[in-house]
Amino acid sequence: MKGRLPAVLILLAMLTGCAFEPDRPVSAEFQASSGTSMTIRILAYNSESVRSTYLAYLRKQFPDVTIVFNYVPLEYYSSTLNAQLLSDSGPDLIEVGGETRLLAGSGMLLDLTGQSFIGRYTPKSLLPYSVQGHVYATPLQSWFEGIFYNKKLFSRYGLAPPETFDEFIALHKKLAAHGVKPQIMGAQSWEPMMKQSIALVNSEFYAEPENAGFDAAFDEGKVRLAEDWLPAVTEWSRLIREGCLTPDMLSYSYEQALDEFAVGGAAMWESGPWSADTILQKNPEIQLGMFPVPGRRKGGGWLVGGPGSALAVNRNSNNVAVALRILSATASPEAQKALLKDNEGMSSVIGVHADLGPIYSDCRAALEAGRIYAPWTATWTYGNPIVETYGKALQDVLAGQKTVKEALEEADALNKKLHRVFQ
Repeated sequence: MKGRLPAVLILLAMLTGCAFEPDRPVSAEFQASSGTSMTIRILAYNSESVRSTYLAYLRKQFPDVTIVFNYVPLEYYSSTLNAQLLSDSGPDLIEVGGETRLLAGSGMLLDLTGQSFIGRYTPKSLLPYSVQGHVYATPLQSWFEGIFYNKKLFSRYGLAPPETFDEFIALHKKLAAHGVKPQIMGAQSWEPMMKQSIALVNSEFYAEPENAGFDAAFDEGKVRLAEDWLPAVTEWSRLIREGCLTPDMLSYSYEQALDEFAVGGAAMWESGPWSADTILQKNPEIQLGMFPVPGRRKGGGWLVGGPGSALAVNRNSNNVAVALRILSATASPEAQKALLKDNEGMSSVIGVHADLGPIYSDCRAALEAGRIYAPWTATWTYGNPIVETYGKALQDVLAGQKTVKEALEEADALNKKLHRVFQ
């Protein structure tokens, strides 16, 4: 599953003046089967290739249902969904991410609270898809990102994954001294720098117990990123100031960066497990590893991640009962294993565990200790547009056109504006 976020048009025109009113849950058990064949349409921004085993499982479980999977690339997803919902031609099941709360507030999603399958998920995994205690989507599987590295290149020069951020900076310089490009980044997209910087914020800010309530306060407009995140993001920006990340990376796409890393053109690359198969296909000889972004203190490495995309039911679907049957089946261990087969990550269903394999052995300690977080998915109502604004401002920081503080101030300004408009 790609960790990249939807473009977040998020039906803003529809939300003006909309009040939040939970709808009455529908019983999946009571309406389990109509005995007639029907078509269920799923609209998704992750491609069918990362859902193929899961879809095969569903089609076997529901022979009386024709399941149509419509994939729309990320850059067109929000506008496509918006147009379909406005014209009453929306899908039955909608893949959602950080925009869930806004779609729920607009009355577009069915309230799933009270469905028996909700209890199969860890309560924490449902928080990003909940509004005022009502659940509107169920997670497919969680995601994480770290730093992929080429083990052969590291071994050749006697290098090891860094344990501190100072060592991370020094590692770039040692690789460069050997004529190796240390890190490649597809900075044409705003996401990699956003995520990498927040991984350090996790270590330097969120790891401190006294900051546990920050995100709730931020969501209420009571605190500011430009004050509380500034020291950690300033520390991360040493990668720019010391030449580890360079302005030419702004011309690299995600795919170009992946290709360069895969063929040995760079020693490190920021991404997640969904990229591993493509890397190995392009270079079967590569010895691949991943480590978390290290903090300033040893043992403080964090990943960025959390619950990934989820499935929600279109409130105006004509096939709500069958859509609920599919969500119930998705919460089974068998469906979760099918999801993980094509898309490595972690399951949010209680009792389902994933074996991530040797590529991620350097991440195991961080994962087991729970050092993984993506604050914009946790409690921020307007998470996606805020981090998109922040990420795009970091592109300007890399280009030498803005400061880190200005980038954070832009995110704060958008948070304030959206709260003023919609609350």
